Amino acid sequence: MSERGSIIYLEGVTVDYDGFKALNNLNFIVNYNELRVVIGPNGAGKTTLLDVICGKTKPASGRVIFGKDTELIGKREDEIVKLGIGRKFQAPSIYANLTVWENLDLSVKRVSKGVLHTMLKTSTHEEQARIGETLEVIGLKDYAPTRAGSLSHGQKQWLEIGMVILQDPSLLLVDEPVAGMTDRETEQTGILLQSLAAKHAIVVIEHDMEFVRQIARIVTVLHEGTVICEGPVEKVQADARVREIYLGRQKVAHA
Repeated sequence: MSERGSIIYLEGVTVDYDGFKALNNLNFIVNYNELRVVIGPNGAGKTTLLDVICGKTKPASGRVIFGKDTELIGKREDEIVKLGIGRKFQAPSIYANLTVWENLDLSVKRVSKGVLHTMLKTSTHEEQARIGETLEVIGLKDYAPTRAGSLSHGQKQWLEIGMVILQDPSLLLVDEPVAGMTDRETEQTGILLQSLAAKHAIVVIEHDMEFVRQIARIVTVLHEGTVICEGPVEKVQADARVREIYLGRQKVAHA
């Protein structure tokens, strides 16, 4: 049974870079098992939002509450990962010279895990089963013995998503997952993320509006570090301020 309520809650969060507010008194809530898409023009604060949640960036003020009552501000990135927050960056980060299976094997969440320990340890039957299930989920079952560096761009992205979910995150942060993908890969990525939302809360940063329409139930629009609109895709697309921001920037770009 899925938990109810918010899995991540940001209240009054401000990130100030010498007077430039990358986030400006931001309030942001995502519930358990929710697939949330965050959009906004360049410089809106989208990546900074993820940086704050995962502990990479320390805000000047505000609260970041994970789960029932865990304050994330002040915790190290590795501590936040152990609490159950995983992040998939825009550029895939995989071990190109290892096989797909070996990449996933190195990523399995284990009680005792150092790099040397992990490389020398033989996987248990349970761990092997989890890797096999993950290969099915990410669509790479037939590529298990394949060197990861030879995968297509989209397949590399799916592999890294598999590597992250093998860490058992309750919350998965995904930054522009379909950038550079083919139409077919983009569609498959949407199906993958929607399937993962059955077990994980997911926050996706994205620019591709066709992809947003494919996967989003609730969309959050950021502008100048704060939320200006939130709701179903149809509501967001019809919002006058959202249209002004996007269309206005397009006019400037074409001027």
